[in-house]
Amino acid sequence: MAATCQLLAAATGPGQAMSMTNTTNTSQPAAASGTFAIGGDLPVARLGFGTMRLPTGTFTGPVRDPEDGIAVLRRAVELGVNHIDTASFYRRGDVVANELVRRALAPYPAGLVIATKVGPMLGPDGTPTLQATPGQLRGLVEDNLRELDVDHLDLVYLRVGARNPAGGEPIAERFAALAKLRADGLIRHLGVSNVDAAQLAEARAIAPVAAVQNTFHVHATADAALLAECARSGTAFVPFFPLGGGLEPIDTTRLEKTAARHGATVQQVALAALLAASPVMLPIPGTGSLAHLAENVGAASVRLTPEDIASLAG
Repeated sequence: MAATCQLLAAATGPGQAMSMTNTTNTSQPAAASGTFAIGGDLPVARLGFGTMRLPTGTFTGPVRDPEDGIAVLRRAVELGVNHIDTASFYRRGDVVANELVRRALAPYPAGLVIATKVGPMLGPDGTPTLQATPGQLRGLVEDNLRELDVDHLDLVYLRVGARNPAGGEPIAERFAALAKLRADGLIRHLGVSNVDAAQLAEARAIAPVAAVQNTFHVHATADAALLAECARSGTAFVPFFPLGGGLEPIDTTRLEKTAARHGATVQQVALAALLAASPVMLPIPGTGSLAHLAENVGAASVRLTPEDIASLAG
């Protein structure tokens, strides 16, 4: 994790000047992660929550009890989480993440920011292997509006490449379609997901980009330069698979000594390392378990030292 050491020194600029605090609140422990204002006007606790694992633990796994997902969402908000990341294509059978968010949290509390993403479409096997055309994006945005029961969406990402690695395809036409919906008042801020630097520049030439959502974790730092660019410009960087998953698992044995020094779990150290890497980093660990939720939120209070970071890199 040498890249993380560099980021601790290099991730300065407009991102650090944004709304960023280190408050401690025992009743809402997520607040200990600090605050970042997405798009400059949507302040959130830096440690958020992703809903992908609420309908099922994996894309091909069994359906989870929706009541468990509702309980986890309500508890997350009680713990101070006010940044929920979701998508209409997070679904398995009749269990749809967006609908769980609505059932659990509507009417939505003041200050809750709900981010969603469009682009992927479900293939014949029920997994998001297809990509929407520009003309299909309005319908996908309207699906999110209906399922969440809102009149506008706080943040919408254009998710590129289905489940393929970032890069290798133009995104201007699709991003322009979302920019039109933003101009129509259906979307407040735009983001991009699973993109490389060229695709980010392509989007920025069309409309402001408030957030980038790419894979990143303590042992997957290939996008360190993209993170540094987000820090320079004050753009939120939201890592998906912050605890591993996908094709790049975390080497948990490399975190055990640091975890023991802090009386923490290796998962908490992995999240703390992300929070330490840059002030624009907004991890969104997801889970369908109340116990894992409490563990993840507990990471907000873990403060890694430079010695810890060096140990993780070694």
